[in-house]
Amino acid sequence: MFKQITPNEIKAYSKEKLNVLCDTLRKTIYDTVMRCGGHLASNLGAIESTVALFYVFDFPNDKIVFDVGHQCYAYKLLSGRGDRFDTLRQAGGISGFPKRTESEYDSYDTGHAGTSVSAAIGLAKARDLQGENHHVIAYIGDGSFNNGLVYEALNSLRIFNTNVLIVLNDNGMSISPTVGGMSDVLTGIKEERSPEGIRLLESFGLKYMGVKDGNDVEEMIDALQDAKELLKNGSVLLHIATKKGKGYEFSEDHPTNTHGVPPVGSPKEREYSEVLGESLCELAEKNNKIAVVSAAMKEALGLSEFFVKYPERAFDVGICEENAAVLCASMAAGGIKPYYAIYSTFLQRAFDEIIHDVCAQDFGVTFCIDRAGISGADGETHQGVFDLSYLSLIPNLTVAVPKDTEELKKMLEFSATYPHPLAIRYPRAGKVIFPSTTPFAFGKWEYLNKTVETSKITVIATGERCLIIAMKVLQVLQEQGKSFDVVNARFVKPLDVEFIRNIQSETIITLEDNVFLGGFGSMVNGECIRMNKRCNIKNFAYVDTFIPQGSISALQSEYGVNCKEIQAYIEQVLE
Repeated sequence: MFKQITPNEIKAYSKEKLNVLCDTLRKTIYDTVMRCGGHLASNLGAIESTVALFYVFDFPNDKIVFDVGHQCYAYKLLSGRGDRFDTLRQAGGISGFPKRTESEYDSYDTGHAGTSVSAAIGLAKARDLQGENHHVIAYIGDGSFNNGLVYEALNSLRIFNTNVLIVLNDNGMSISPTVGGMSDVLTGIKEERSPEGIRLLESFGLKYMGVKDGNDVEEMIDALQDAKELLKNGSVLLHIATKKGKGYEFSEDHPTNTHGVPPVGSPKEREYSEVLGESLCELAEKNNKIAVVSAAMKEALGLSEFFVKYPERAFDVGICEENAAVLCASMAAGGIKPYYAIYSTFLQRAFDEIIHDVCAQDFGVTFCIDRAGISGADGETHQGVFDLSYLSLIPNLTVAVPKDTEELKKMLEFSATYPHPLAIRYPRAGKVIFPSTTPFAFGKWEYLNKTVETSKITVIATGERCLIIAMKVLQVLQEQGKSFDVVNARFVKPLDVEFIRNIQSETIITLEDNVFLGGFGSMVNGECIRMNKRCNIKNFAYVDTFIPQGSISALQSEYGVNCKEIQAYIEQVLE
């Protein structure tokens, strides 16, 4: 366990003792992430700068906003949470991201990229309006610095007439290597060949400081003390260069692979992303119009091989989800067949562009939506439980949910010639392969279990996780001489209206890995009302709340989509 120290104690440390503290923090973070999983490489690179921040500033009176939050572990350890750090990312434990409800040291919740500068300006303005006197800091990586929201914030800096410190942690990486024009500007500044880059940054009303060694605690202390003095007269940008994965050779050499790591010993299943990458490569070999777009996550989304084989048709736009959506729409307008691979939680950021740029123009863009449903230990900001709701309301958009990785292949094959917008959503891990009972066809469902006589209950499940639950409950009840029908609802939009009309059961149960409001169950309910279908309907979906961190299975149980509750309800109906 990390031996807790106070911020005041840190200020009294000698430079030698500060370096020992950095080593201790690094070992604690590494050991904890190996046990609990988490973001490793980014946190290892941020240790010296975090220690220096505590040495120079006065937290929690001074406020800091960590962009995304991938770099906040050392900050958590130094702000009174060392005795609980071994609960990192566990149910009821320390979050992997800043959380205002967790500590007074966390001034703003983060989890998605690009928000820190806006948030810092807002906190600073709140300070000014209330006549308070403290410092406000935005700590942002160069990957997040590509996000357009940062420039909207910087554009407001002069207008708001307030002072903030932006610490730009430049390690040349987001999850993938950082790309784009701003990345080139920062590289040019680091290599002392771009005075134009400095003028560009200062044009926003910032005093530029840099480039400093962010992994040298003494140099960081000196730089932050200078920045603190400059803050008296305006906003400051301190540019620091760090090594992602600092202190552990494998992590330094493989920062992408160690950005986010599972606990040691976690089972390895066949991931949907692997199937996506393989399938898109096969399709691209046959069709030279197929292209892929990623927002700084090509490795995590299974696209590495595509980028190697077809570099002229592979586009990583950085952490710019909205830009990626418009890029796909415009490529489709020009005759290309684009595939936009992204996590469910991050696709939310491009909601407006999905509506107006892709769907309103009815372009044949395919959204490959990974980490759909509960994603687990990353908590509220990363649970992909809203996509069925926010996508299904959009005209022209088809929403498909494969029952397993084999059906994902069929959906991708179908997508290659489908001329309209298509969203395919799936979880991370593929665990089973279900037998097919009918050929795959657009908009059509299938029975995975059909009783000979009319069943009293029909369970309609969408997606692998929910079908696994349904089939497990079926197996238990069949051992007791009971049965019910199980349906694979592989298309959520359009619903298979004919299939619903032909169901003769007295009770219909829907299962989904999504919130109920606006989701699959609510759509089935609406359709049953429209056709005046006389039956009882029970919906199993997540309640109207933000789901915290925890294991996927435990969260499914806690929030109402699990074998126990579903079995109990079916047994009650069958009595």
